[in-house]
Order: sequence, then structure tokens, then C-alpha cells
Amino acid sequence: MYGWRVPDGDDWVGLTDEPLDAAAAGRWASTPDSGAVVTFAGTVRDHAPGREGVTHLTYEAYAGAAEARLADVVAEVRRRWPSVRRVAAIHRTGTLEVGEVAVVVAASAPHRGDAFAAAAHCIDTLKATVPLWKKESWAGGEEWGTDARPIRSAAEDPARP
Repeated sequence: MYGWRVPDGDDWVGLTDEPLDAAAAGRWASTPDSGAVVTFAGTVRDHAPGREGVTHLTYEAYAGAAEARLADVVAEVRRRWPSVRRVAAIHRTGTLEVGEVAVVVAASAPHRGDAFAAAAHCIDTLKATVPLWKKESWAGGEEWGTDARPIRSAAEDPARP
């Protein structure tokens, strides 16, 4: 899909091995009729559940399936919040060091309530539905994600178990 290239339309979805710029996504999401832009940047942290000293993460994805799911997530955001003007859902692949941005979500709308709700739903649903694999590395070894969950459809509520 678009990766980190800015799209022509109002949806920006993709995977990229290039560094992500949350501020650029926020600027892109802003439109003259938007009174609110919410931007979320998920960064690599130095720990995982039950594990300290994480040094880096490696993300892998089956690009075609992951990009299709990202598009489904954005379509569901648009279905639930029709007032949303622009939506971005972009995820990194490859090896990322602590502090690097792994995922960016942005949503704009005329009012903050819809922008906040759309952005929150987008990141929560992305994490629950997009087939991405995360390998955690630390001084003592490496392991594929400790917080793996079953993948759901984009129409399911990610807050429900």
C-alpha cells in the first residue's frame, strides 16, 4: 500500500521498514474542517511482561495480509465515526531499538470526541487484528512475543475478551 509515502486520499495505511514520524502523520491528518487531530505513537520500551532489559524488537509481517487488515481497521473506524476526516494506521517492520516508533495512528474530525474515540479504536483494533510478529531481544536471549493473542476481525470490539 503506501508505506511511509503520503497518500493522495484520506486514508493512510501501510507497513514500512523506514522510521516513522508521528508529527508528520499528525500534520497530514489535519484538514481545514478538522477541529481535532489525535496522534498516537507506539514506541519500543525496555521491558515486556515479566522481562526487563529488552534491547530491541524485530517485527515481521506477511505484507499483503497485514496491509489488508490495516485497511479493514480504517474502514471500521470510518463506519463507526462517519465524521472522521482522515485516518492513518502505519506500522514498522524490521529491527527497532528502544525508543524508536513502531506504530503511528492519527485521526482527525470536527470535534475531539470523535477524533479521540477513532484513534483509540484504531490502535486497539490494529493490535488485536493485524498479523504482525514481534521478537523481543535482551542480553540473555530472544523470544517471539510474550503477549501474543488470537487475531480477531476488525469489526469485533477489541476491548471485549
